[in-house]
Amino acid sequence: MLDLAIIGGGPAGLTAGLYATRGGLNNVTMFEMGMPGGQITGSSEIENYPGQGKIMTGMELMENWPEQAMKFGLKHEMNQVNKVTKNNDIFSVQTADGKIIEAKSILLATGSRPRRAGFKGEDEFFGRGISTCATCDGFFYKNKEVVVMGGGDSAIEEAVYLSKICSKVYLVHRRDTYRAAPSTIEHMKARENIEEVSNVDVQEVYGDAMGVTGLKVKSKIDGTIIDLKVPGVFVFVGRDVLNEPLKQDDGTFLCETNEQGEVIVDLKMRTNIKGLYAAGDIRIDAAKQVVCAAADGATAAIDIIEYIG
Repeated sequence: MLDLAIIGGGPAGLTAGLYATRGGLNNVTMFEMGMPGGQITGSSEIENYPGQGKIMTGMELMENWPEQAMKFGLKHEMNQVNKVTKNNDIFSVQTADGKIIEAKSILLATGSRPRRAGFKGEDEFFGRGISTCATCDGFFYKNKEVVVMGGGDSAIEEAVYLSKICSKVYLVHRRDTYRAAPSTIEHMKARENIEEVSNVDVQEVYGDAMGVTGLKVKSKIDGTIIDLKVPGVFVFVGRDVLNEPLKQDDGTFLCETNEQGEVIVDLKMRTNIKGLYAAGDIRIDAAKQVVCAAADGATAAIDIIEYIG
């Protein structure tokens, strides 16, 4: 039986594995289908991780994390977890190949995935001018013009954030009304360098070998094509929370979640189910930054050590 089963091998899962094993837990396994490292490995440029002064790729940032975590005994099983259940005080981890592994505690660190908008050029230029994280990539467009795509709270909040860095922000939305909170919309409208481009359909993002050079949208009112010459496009059309392992046979979740499917936790990353923890982008109010996910993993592991006791 495992002391701890970690589901997900990104910054949260790896850091939890490091702290848990170094802190004295003997049987800790991390379930991750691919190579550990998480979503950040797809990022082309990172310059805001503490202690790393040079610009690096996400792959370079995460390169040494698995080796360090496994030095103290963390095991990596390249397997997908389909479902987690609990009977009395013992959890059962059901994997895609039919195995059932018992564990005294569980840390869910599966994260979330930015939803793609589906326009032409999105896949081609993702990471080369198309981003889903203004905090991560906004600085690269300092004093330049960018597009923010979306109409919810995240899109408008990120447009405001980028307006403090960039010379101009085009807020592109397919409707003429926003789903964001009224106070957020009011804040956006007060920013003089945010231009609303609403009631449009995105036609394509285009560019060259260096990356994005522009975005074309079509007016729903008169069919006019608007060509926005920008080097950066930030897409905020929602996120898919990767909470599948928590779904039970009756359609409910093993623990409490919010309307978006994010796991509700306290300050120690504990869910309402004793022994079940969640860390990183899967949890409520996650900052969606590597340093924050790592901190979540460490926080959870410290409490799990005490729980296993």
